[in-house]
Amino acid sequence: MNQVMPSLFLGHGSPMIAVETGPYVQFLQSLASQLPRRPRAIVLFSAHWEAVTQQVSRVESHYDTIYDFGGFPDELYRLTYPAPGDVTLADEISELLREAGLSSIPNPTRGLDHGAWVPLRHVFPDADIPVIAMSVNSRATGEVHYQIGKALASLRARDVLIIGSGGTVHNFRTMKFPEGEGADDWAVEFDEWVMRQIKDWNYEALGNARSTHPLGMHAAPTPEHYIPLLYAMGAADDTRQGKRIYHGYSHSNLSLNCWQFS
Repeated sequence: MNQVMPSLFLGHGSPMIAVETGPYVQFLQSLASQLPRRPRAIVLFSAHWEAVTQQVSRVESHYDTIYDFGGFPDELYRLTYPAPGDVTLADEISELLREAGLSSIPNPTRGLDHGAWVPLRHVFPDADIPVIAMSVNSRATGEVHYQIGKALASLRARDVLIIGSGGTVHNFRTMKFPEGEGADDWAVEFDEWVMRQIKDWNYEALGNARSTHPLGMHAAPTPEHYIPLLYAMGAADDTRQGKRIYHGYSHSNLSLNCWQFS
């Protein structure tokens, strides 16, 4: 019996990861070999695509590359990731959401932002696997995020890799430039709490972390980078098992922690 494709949460870090080397890039470059097989498609929720109503990319050909950042080296703006779309899968996703009582809007024009293409270019450098980009809604509850992921859980049995791309700790005001030495204790403490909740599959606590955890608002002063975790977690509601597959930080507290749900 074939192993079901996991869902993933990836801490995408800084756009500079696209051109850097080091332990995290090496992890991303090895990640495809750790999957049960090559995905037939990728569904990716990016922290950098926010919309009140769930949007589903319906790109008929290949994606444009969005450079949604400024002040970085010129080499970043020369990189492209022209992955193909898959309108059939996009329509199926919209139908799965409809069946779950969730609204969605197809988007035929949006390209891939850096929350998508930066990690993908290391994991699947040939850009030859169809991608469906998905928006996130920072105004919705954790329960809504989880239910959207849950609505797509059946795709995993058909070799579709579901990814949430963001960061559990993402606070620009606390990052150290240039790179600090080691990780800040408070960032590690928050991520250890996240790990305990995942182990217990307490997605309700994770969904309310910003309002109930003492470090929640410090770790995620805005929610868009944190909530992709809940989409990825919801996509594994049928199995409810999670493990951390990478533990690390950049700039002392920008979390690169990654999780696999299977």
